[in-house]
Amino acid sequence: MPVYEFRCPKCRKTIELQKSISDESCPMCCEVGCDGQQEMERIISGTSFSLKGMGWASDGYSKSGAD
Repeated sequence: MPVYEFRCPKCRKTIELQKSISDESCPMCCEVGCDGQQEMERIISGTSFSLKGMGWASDGYSKSGAD
């Protein structure tokens, strides 16, 4: 299951939850000042995906490498 990040618009607390892709519900904030009454918003978070090395162009797949 994917991991989603949620932030409370009132107190700005951020949490991560594993949820099904089809589950569109948002959790309620559990901070003392929000008292479970504030619905959290799903936010777009950074990814851990990164490309390393010389890349596919150095393997002969680019137009400049095809002779």
